[in-house]
Amino acid sequence: MVKRLSIWRCCFVLALWIYWATNLVAAPIRVACVGDSITYGAAIQDRVNNNYPVVLDRLLGAGYDVKNFGVNGATLLKKGDKPYWKESAFAAAKKFKPQLVVIKLGSNDSKPQNWKYKDEFTKDLIDLVRIFKQLESQPQVWICKPAPVAKDRWGITEAVVKQEVIPAVVAAARQSKGVKLIDIYKVLAPHPEMFPDGVHPNAAGAKLMATEVHRYLK
Repeated sequence: MVKRLSIWRCCFVLALWIYWATNLVAAPIRVACVGDSITYGAAIQDRVNNNYPVVLDRLLGAGYDVKNFGVNGATLLKKGDKPYWKESAFAAAKKFKPQLVVIKLGSNDSKPQNWKYKDEFTKDLIDLVRIFKQLESQPQVWICKPAPVAKDRWGITEAVVKQEVIPAVVAAARQSKGVKLIDIYKVLAPHPEMFPDGVHPNAAGAKLMATEVHRYLK
């Protein structure tokens, strides 16, 4: 009788282990790509298949689930003309319960009507990081430097992005515990030909972005 109970216990423990192992393998790591039109993939031919989060998903492979939470025209600044904070994508990104978060915001903040609130940029970015890190999933957070501006358009200017927005992004990363910085500016700056409209990278640029982000996440 004792021997039979021991066998049943072993079978039960084995079944539990198999169930646990199967579910562990089956559950992909959730990655939230938070950002503006560059994350969304504006101006990219066949955007659905060529935006940078989709390319990143392919690079990371089956063990990851990458979602695009980019919003055209979004600002990091709470007082900007289109704050990411008020977008449904922000709520969706939190509901996704990501384990990894990649934030790429700042390009639209360089516009004059937004950058007049520049003194609040670093604080707002720190707040955004804090909100994601306090999620139940406790994600690791990466902050991207904004992409370069090949040609000033729509009020988005290279001078402000390079000389003011990027230092503010770096400051936020330094003041946020456990946050890492991804320098997509550096990898894209040598390739103005990848920015057909001067602001948004094409499919080749999105692939370059995804490759750089992949290098950090892996």
